[in-house]
Amino acid sequence: MKVAISYSDALVDPDGHVAGHDAGATLVRRLLRIFPGSRLIGPGPRRYPDLEVIPLEFLDGTDTVVITMDVLDSVSVWQTLRATCDEPQVMNFVWWSTSQYTHKVQRSALALSCALFPTFANSERTANEVREIVSAGTIPPLAEAAKIAWVNLGIRLEHLQPRQEPSVPVVLYPAIYLSERKQPQVFLDVVERVAKRTPIMVEARLHESHLISEQAMRLSRRDWAWVGPLTASRDDYWHALARTTAFLATATEESYGLEYIEALVAGAVGVFPDRPWVHAILPSGYPFVYRTPAEAEEMLLRAVTDTAACRAEIDRAAGGSFAEWLRARHDDDQFATAITARVAQWFGS
Repeated sequence: MKVAISYSDALVDPDGHVAGHDAGATLVRRLLRIFPGSRLIGPGPRRYPDLEVIPLEFLDGTDTVVITMDVLDSVSVWQTLRATCDEPQVMNFVWWSTSQYTHKVQRSALALSCALFPTFANSERTANEVREIVSAGTIPPLAEAAKIAWVNLGIRLEHLQPRQEPSVPVVLYPAIYLSERKQPQVFLDVVERVAKRTPIMVEARLHESHLISEQAMRLSRRDWAWVGPLTASRDDYWHALARTTAFLATATEESYGLEYIEALVAGAVGVFPDRPWVHAILPSGYPFVYRTPAEAEEMLLRAVTDTAACRAEIDRAAGGSFAEWLRARHDDDQFATAITARVAQWFGS
């Protein structure tokens, strides 16, 4: 059985590599790696040394499973393939928070898609949300037959680099967008108060579409802040994480939290809001979870002024080694094993 990946926002550079550091691009590269010989659906066709891009209309649906990351478009994908084969094989990959879809048409389309096609989610929490949406938005026979599975995305642990403690503590804005869900104003308010109490350097690496936003400009005017584009390569990204002291998470909702896991594994002290998505990725008793901006300020201040003690406190909460706790639960080898097993179970080897 062959595999093709469908993601409408995927960009391929002139050398035939999927470009970008956002979660979507990262996951496309991961899926292409997990399924050797898989193809990317897109305009074309185009052939590169290590990648083939093929239009959906050119695909042979009789021997190819389409894993689509554009889940609301799954019925359309099926209809296109149905023109040339009797039983198109389509699988959803839900890698984002379902809360982003609020309109009844979007929620209904998501419910129908996940009821009709086998669906793989990026975390247990996301899978539960999908089940609730399917149950509420479709008829019982469809909901009862829905195939939904999950595993934590995890990260590629081989990317880790040795710690390099900076002379001035570095606080990371742990996202590449300044969208409302990320609550960037809360981040700015808290780090501004901390900067008045102790020397810090705030770093924000943003997607180009958000670099020219008013909030990005406002942050960049602080003499203790650096705002710039995304790193040029994954090695540069992990090098930057290796010298990050702490980060302040402010998002109201996340489906998994890939960026946070990567920063934690790299050794940064994470300060998190008291939200369900946070408790799903951290050990119970994790000490740096705040309920108010004032609590966030005090926790972040401790993280940058008494970092070693904070790390020791986190280790105790994890039962010995927080790094090992993270590795055991967020290794992308588990993701690779789980998704390949589900493809084989749902569609045959």
